[in-house]
Amino acid sequence: MNAVRPADWADEVRTGSVRHAARLITAVENGDPAARPVLRDLGESCGHAQVIGVTGPPGAGKSSLVASLIRELRSQARSVGVVAVDPSSPFSGGALLGDRDRMLEASAGDTEVFIRSVASRGAQGGLAAAVNDAVDVLDAMGKDVVIVETVGVGQGELEIASLAHTVLLVLVPGYGDSLQAMKAGITEIADVVAVNKADTPGADAAAKELRSHGYERRSPVGGEPWPVPVLAVSALRNDGVDDLVGALDEHLAFLGGTDWRAHVENRRQQARFVAFVADRLRQDLMAAVATAAEGVVLSDPYGAAEEYVERLLKAQSELKENS
Repeated sequence: MNAVRPADWADEVRTGSVRHAARLITAVENGDPAARPVLRDLGESCGHAQVIGVTGPPGAGKSSLVASLIRELRSQARSVGVVAVDPSSPFSGGALLGDRDRMLEASAGDTEVFIRSVASRGAQGGLAAAVNDAVDVLDAMGKDVVIVETVGVGQGELEIASLAHTVLLVLVPGYGDSLQAMKAGITEIADVVAVNKADTPGADAAAKELRSHGYERRSPVGGEPWPVPVLAVSALRNDGVDDLVGALDEHLAFLGGTDWRAHVENRRQQARFVAFVADRLRQDLMAAVATAAEGVVLSDPYGAAEEYVERLLKAQSELKENS
C-alpha cells in the first residue's frame, strides 16, 4: 500500500473497488500503518450504511440466516456487505471458519455483495479492533447494509452493541437451561430476536414464550423504549425472512426518530478512537521495548522487564500529574 497515495486508494474504495477494499481490510488486520491515512480519508464517506450485528450461540444457524438476509435484501435491490468475525487460529491468527459456504452461495456472481471473514485474534468480546474499520470500509464502498456476524453469545459479545445500529439475536429451540440463561440477558443486547429453525418442533412454543416476557430496550439517552420483537424464521426454507428484514428496518426507523441513533453513532466513534490510540501505543511501545533490549545482556530478563515496566508506569504517572 505504501506506493499508493492514500487519497487515490480511498477514491478507489469509494467507487466500489472490491480489490482495493479487500487489500485495505487486510492492511488493517495486519496493523499496516499505511492503512491509517486511507481510513481517515474515508471518514467523510461513512455513516450512511445500516449496520446490523448478528449474534447467538454456536449452532443457531447464524451464517445460514445471514445468507437468507442477503437474498432478501438483494431482492429489494439493496447492496450488502458482510463482516464475519471468526475465532482465531491459535497458531496462525487466521480465521478458522472462513468457508461460509451458504453466504457465498447466496452471493455467487453478485457484485453488489461483499463478504469478508475477519479473525477475532483473541480480542475481548470476540471482536477485533479491525472489525470497526472493516465496517467503515464497506460503508464507504456504498453498501446499503453492513452485517456483522459475531462468534457467539456471552458476556463479551455485548461489545457488538457498540458497533451496530441494530443487534439481531439468533436463538433456536431446544437449548434448555442455556436458553433460559440467554433470555436473562436479552434486554441488554437484543433489538430483534429471531428463533431460527422454525420448521423444527418447539420453535413456535419458544418464540411464544419469549414474546410473553415483553422485553424492551431502554434508550440510554431517555425517551420511549423499544419493544423487542420476537420472530420465528427458517433460514433453511427462507420462511419469515422478509418479516425479519421489516423488523430490522423498523428498528432503524425508530432510532432515526430519537436521540438514540446519535448515541449509537457516537459509541462507534468512541470505539474507533480507543482502538486507534491503543494500536498506536502498542506499536510504538513494542518498538521502544525492542530498542531497549538491543545490545543488552540480560542475566535476569524477568527482573529487567519488571524494572522497565515500573519506569514506564512512573513516567505515565508523572505525565498525568503535570497535565
